[in-house]
Amino acid sequence: MTAMPAFSHVLLETKTAPSGSNYKAVFQVGHGCEGSATTGITVRIPAGFQGAKPYPKAGWTLAVKQEKLAQPYASHGKPVTEDVSVVSWTAASQDAALPDAFFDDFMLRGKLPETAGPLWFKVLQTCASGSLDWGDVPAAGVSSKGLKFPALLLDVTGPETAAATDSAPAHAPGAHQH
Repeated sequence: MTAMPAFSHVLLETKTAPSGSNYKAVFQVGHGCEGSATTGITVRIPAGFQGAKPYPKAGWTLAVKQEKLAQPYASHGKPVTEDVSVVSWTAASQDAALPDAFFDDFMLRGKLPETAGPLWFKVLQTCASGSLDWGDVPAAGVSSKGLKFPALLLDVTGPETAAATDSAPAHAPGAHQH
């Protein structure tokens, strides 16, 4: 299997992480839509990813949508019945838009599920002209070969025993483990 070039679509900077850990998702945007500047990035949070907290971006407005959970979880000893389902960044002005020839990162963090397996982040890239919906998931398995607009795959592996593998410092927002 060959790696796709970094400019091919929106990518995850870190593609594997241990189950139950805190994860900083860095969505790398390497181009616009057929020459048009990127004006929005919308990330649909996969089931099992808990407590998503986005990083603000200068010149961009941030919106978070919450939904009721089918399977509530506990955080700080309290039940969580709603969680973030969508995070969106929108350029506040034409000047803030990401030109097609430029590269930038959009970030959020949260806690990974306790069980190993694939997590698919679906990302809608909106541009001054058109959009690209990186949301295709294979019918079976994890190979995105043949998909025109593949969702971003995070391979959640078995738990690590060393605390040093935790990708978030204990004082970071969303970094609490329970």
